[in-house]
Amino acid sequence: MFFEILEPIQNVETIAVGHSIRERKRLRKTYGPGKWRKLKGTAKIKLPDGTIALAEIHWYEAHGIGKKEFKIKRIIRILSHE
Repeated sequence: MFFEILEPIQNVETIAVGHSIRERKRLRKTYGPGKWRKLKGTAKIKLPDGTIALAEIHWYEAHGIGKKEFKIKRIIRILSHE
């Protein structure tokens, strides 16, 4: 699912680091070696149909590589429909 993050991500928490990340081998192969972390947070997003919502999102991040593979885990609240 494609979506656009409209505002900075809030309430960022680390979920897993290093060997605790199940996808670590694939991440290293795809993006390169780094200290990979899995994070979660909340953000205002825009869905492909134009709906604006507050959602919990998860992603992977490594120093020098950046944020990769954003995923919507759950919609917290619909803010507007277009």
